[in-house]
Amino acid sequence: MTHFLQTGFLVIYFSALALIFVYGIHRYFLLYLYYKHRKTPKVIPKRSPAYKPRVTVQLPIYNEKYVVSSLMEAVGKLDYPKDKLEIQVLDDSTDETKAIARSYVDKLKALGIDVLYIHRHDRKGFKAGALNEGLEQAKGDLIAIFDADFCPPPDFLARVVSYFSDERIGMVQTRWGYLNQTYSMLTNLQSFFLDGHFLIEHFARNRSGRFFNFNGTAGIWRRECLTDAGGWQADTLTEDLDLSYRAQLKGWKFLFIPEVVAPCEIPVEMNAFKSQQFRWAKGSIQTAKKMFWPIMKSPYPMKVKLEAMFHLTNNVAYFLMAIISLSIYPAMIVRFNMGLEKTVIIDFLVLLGSTASVSLFYATAQKGLYANWFSRSLHLPLLMSLGIGITLNNARAVVEALFNIKTEFKRTPKYGVKTAGDTWKGKKYKGELSFVVILEILMGLYCTFNIYFALTNKAYLYIPFLLLFQSGFFYVAFMSFFQQKGCFKRRKPVFELMNYRE
Repeated sequence: MTHFLQTGFLVIYFSALALIFVYGIHRYFLLYLYYKHRKTPKVIPKRSPAYKPRVTVQLPIYNEKYVVSSLMEAVGKLDYPKDKLEIQVLDDSTDETKAIARSYVDKLKALGIDVLYIHRHDRKGFKAGALNEGLEQAKGDLIAIFDADFCPPPDFLARVVSYFSDERIGMVQTRWGYLNQTYSMLTNLQSFFLDGHFLIEHFARNRSGRFFNFNGTAGIWRRECLTDAGGWQADTLTEDLDLSYRAQLKGWKFLFIPEVVAPCEIPVEMNAFKSQQFRWAKGSIQTAKKMFWPIMKSPYPMKVKLEAMFHLTNNVAYFLMAIISLSIYPAMIVRFNMGLEKTVIIDFLVLLGSTASVSLFYATAQKGLYANWFSRSLHLPLLMSLGIGITLNNARAVVEALFNIKTEFKRTPKYGVKTAGDTWKGKKYKGELSFVVILEILMGLYCTFNIYFALTNKAYLYIPFLLLFQSGFFYVAFMSFFQQKGCFKRRKPVFELMNYRE
């Protein structure tokens, strides 16, 4: 390898490290905003309990035979005047879900609830298309949306609708809870990710006057805001994120209410989780490309624009981590050949700073939500391993988005798994096993070799991080493969039930 190539290689490697460090610093900045506004939050709009507009509740479903009954039972118990409530079942299903949904529609109608069943045959526009078709027929001034795996509490509308008495409010997002958080290690670790997203990211952005997003479910839109922003569009895989930015650029105000919680089912199998993460990662980059110039040309302050771009491009970090994962061994070789062994300290400090920001970020969310936050935070190394393990999956999503590679909207399989006695084994809708699992196994082996190389060359500072990489890739790969083959069946909960601090 020539000196020129060696230098070029190190430039690429250190550039990836530097960008990872920047995203780590941004995570510290979000924590700063969270603490700054936690005690002195942005003024919340005045609420008028007497404000009772007509509400349309939209339920977009597609082949959800295991959860649609729980959803419709929960929606049927919503405490809101019946003469002001409409429910739309937007059913694109092609299986038994249709019959189950229709039977519950009849039950709700018998209770005097206004229910409209809409079935499409072509799935044009996927979820965005279904929501648009429902919107054309909706009677409500406000549009509440719940995905099939959600069970909103009876007082959901009563607690959220009153915020729309302020005519500036275009959307109110609530926090997600978890019906099956203690089911397995995987579901528990996912709750860490979601807790950080809602409690830290949403809270910090919203209370500091920056943009944040509707999460596709468990929120309410003002109909006028939806139409003013251009409605639902299917040109990205995250139609919710896209619409959120278009609406806020139009001047509509969004509000995050963390004290209102809507429980949902977390994916219980690795391939379903990876499919969900792939869709979110790819969709965010698609949205970043679509909204970059509208954001930059908007009259909003630069601090709002910069935060928006960090938000929309955050998944680029997975691509950067993939580069670093592949480059650690060559980087060590090149530096040893060039007599730059001491520059390993730079790697150590950057990786330490990045992992520390992740740990502090999610530990802070745990402290804000759980009485036993400290014992839960002991699982943070496992969380980081899981995050590293899905690097190749999400890096692929980023690359596909950057190169405009089209893929269809794949919804996350749900199984109605809530307690230790439930199982997804033998049920329909399994997540798909992709070729990426082979790459994950190879990366696990590669990291194992790197650990040996670091030990024999006394590059001990690399070893803790290489262990995280190795365990993450192996865990994700083996769970992806063996769960697809139906080798695992949950029998007992891994964790004790955690209580929220409301």
